[in-house]
Amino acid sequence: MLIVRTVIALLLVAGLLCFALYIATKRPVWRRRAILLIKWTVIAGIGAFSVLILERLILLV
Repeated sequence: MLIVRTVIALLLVAGLLCFALYIATKRPVWRRRAILLIKWTVIAGIGAFSVLILERLILLV
């Protein structure tokens, strides 16, 4: 689970850096990259939380 958390954190930092570059340069390519990275961060977070929920449900059954 530590690896998953690290990947999610790195994706989030990369997305924030791309947004910062977009603000600094006003080039739309950085905005597109940032949105893509944030989208994948959300997908990874949902996947990680679903695994945690499924682990809890298995213990209840």
